Amino acid sequence: MQTTKLSNQSILPLTCSRAGTCCYGKVVNLNPWELLNLSREKKITPKEFRDLYCEFGGIRLRFDGKADTKGQQSCSQYVDNFGCSVHLGRPLACRLFPLGRQIQNNEAHYIYQGAKFPCLTDCAEVLELPKLSVGEYLKGQAADQFEKAQDEYLKVMQNIADIAFELLLDSGLAASGDRKTLKLWREMGKAEPEVLAQKIGKEWIDYLMIPPITEDSLNPILFAQKHNNFIAQKAQEKFGALKTNQEFHEGSVLLMGVSLHLARGLGADQKSIAEHWIATAKNFGAGE
Repeated sequence: MQTTKLSNQSILPLTCSRAGTCCYGKVVNLNPWELLNLSREKKITPKEFRDLYCEFGGIRLRFDGKADTKGQQSCSQYVDNFGCSVHLGRPLACRLFPLGRQIQNNEAHYIYQGAKFPCLTDCAEVLELPKLSVGEYLKGQAADQFEKAQDEYLKVMQNIADIAFELLLDSGLAASGDRKTLKLWREMGKAEPEVLAQKIGKEWIDYLMIPPITEDSLNPILFAQKHNNFIAQKAQEKFGALKTNQEFHEGSVLLMGVSLHLARGLGADQKSIAEHWIATAKNFGAGE
């Protein structure tokens, strides 16, 4: 599929409809701050929102509503003849649609895949609206805070993986001739989200998606940083006194699974990330 990279000055027929093609048959991944925002807009707790409206422990919105004429089911937050019921709390994927966002060399790039914008073919009212630059569109969508959350959670993802690296490399596990750990990292990189969520287990899924953070919840950077500290504290409590290679192996696999599950919630290529981390571990002496 053709991919076009866009600048903030690119002029495109961009808009946002509360009841358009974006409400049907899509994959909308979530990070923990987005889950919190959705729950706040719904006036329920993050746990309640996750359990009612999300899949795989909270990393993806359910699309299990009424089907459109193409047979695509609507988002769980779509209300017929009204539109999005949580519009003000909608996640970054909804705010950017139909654009994608890539981070390369610490710089954000906006992309579009395909020959035609679905907004033009599926949302008739769009044809009557003026064209916007990408920058104007992003400003109108109030995407800035949600982009900050996404970028900060990429750091959290890496920090969790770093603890998995420590349990493999600094514990003496890799030097002992271990060959199981990287094999399981690779399997998790390829795993379907429901399988990985099951491997991680409820306790760490809860730590990942519904952290007990109330202060600074409106600030995405501070929220993600406090979440990072919370996960680091739980990892220290759980794995700080390990003694055997088997324990180090199990801890490394678990935390790498948590990191990869978060990667999927961020819309990252989970398999490629796993392969990159495996290659890095091999460079430091780990075997497979």
